[in-house]
Amino acid sequence: MSSLPTTLAGWLAHCERLHPTEIEMTLDRVRTVKERLGLRFDCPVISVAGTNGKGSTCAMLDSIARAAGYRVGLFSKPHLVHFEERCRVDGEMVSGESLVEHFAAVEAARGDVSLTYFEFTLLAIARRLIAAQPELVILEVGLGGRLDAVNAFDADVSVITSIDIDHVAFLGPDRESIGREKAGILRAGRPAIVSDPVPPASVLRAAEALGADLWLMGRDYNQQGDRQQWSWSGRGRRYHALGHPALRGANQLLNASGAIAALEALRDRLPINAQALRVGLATVELPGRFQIVPGQPALVLDVAHNDQSVAALALNLDQMGFFPRTRAVFGAMHDKDLAAVVARLAPLVDAWHLTDLPLPRAARAADLAAVVRQVRADVPAQTHPDPAAALAAALEASDPADRIVVFGSFLTVGGVLKDGVPRLSAPHKG
Repeated sequence: MSSLPTTLAGWLAHCERLHPTEIEMTLDRVRTVKERLGLRFDCPVISVAGTNGKGSTCAMLDSIARAAGYRVGLFSKPHLVHFEERCRVDGEMVSGESLVEHFAAVEAARGDVSLTYFEFTLLAIARRLIAAQPELVILEVGLGGRLDAVNAFDADVSVITSIDIDHVAFLGPDRESIGREKAGILRAGRPAIVSDPVPPASVLRAAEALGADLWLMGRDYNQQGDRQQWSWSGRGRRYHALGHPALRGANQLLNASGAIAALEALRDRLPINAQALRVGLATVELPGRFQIVPGQPALVLDVAHNDQSVAALALNLDQMGFFPRTRAVFGAMHDKDLAAVVARLAPLVDAWHLTDLPLPRAARAADLAAVVRQVRADVPAQTHPDPAAALAAALEASDPADRIVVFGSFLTVGGVLKDGVPRLSAPHKG
């Protein structure tokens, strides 16, 4: 037998070789190895599923709980630049070196069980989080819910964010079937926070059949406010004069409301006061979610890649004010509804820079350009080998007063962040 890897990069390469497919929907493998490892969180666990808003909700939960003085472990995916972003303790991503022993432990425990990349890495990260002895663990569910590897861990509180059409080959063709999969994270008798204001009926039926403690937006908790401040009210508790979350975007109050409801549901075990809420919301950070980078031209980074999230991006861009021209850098997976995504943003875009991405599932830049031409034949569309090259070309064509929007896959946004946050400076073209 060849020697085992000694670095994180080596272990990640090992995980990629281990299983014949990237995604295989079942919990059997991950549960088997989890039991062999004896993995168990000795603190409250919040699991967050949904199509859009999961990352923002997890970031707010983490920021608020840390502001209240709790030691928090966070698992999220995918990462933008560094794999270690997936595992955070007290707001900081852990070192790659600290993960190596946990990958080795998973390898020793799995025996002849062939884990997927996501299953293997989740188990290693869970073991690392347990070693940190957190007081709260937040788990971001990956694809779906019912058969996602995260669902091998029982959550004390489950959160389901907004649901839209995505991953139809695995989750089904409509919101009802997708909602049914997301509802797989709910547990009998435990709080189930639904922050989608119009949830699929399948989610409500699943919660009722389980006997989950269902918290619905508009029934069990509410939010209201204006551009300056907002308030939250729930089961016997109110918070007034809250500042808006530091994360920009029209949907962030829905995400913040769901996060507050989840923490309220844990009040007996993890009390949170109003000051922690205010500080947590004011200081929350999450790169790539309507992230505006000041410069000339202005730069907007957003991992929106399905119809619902791109619709929100279009609304947010429309509210930014006037820019003479907007150029879009776009790369995405081929299984997305690419025509719908392009059509959402097309009225705001004066030129497209389409990029290849380093993944077999990615749409080729040439195919994306063909989609753009079908939607708007009168708008220029260039192709590029990678996101950095696409951004460089967009910058070269821009005036200082213009705007560049980089959106789509995590690999697209991550591709322009790999050397740090770009600070753009275009010459005046006279």
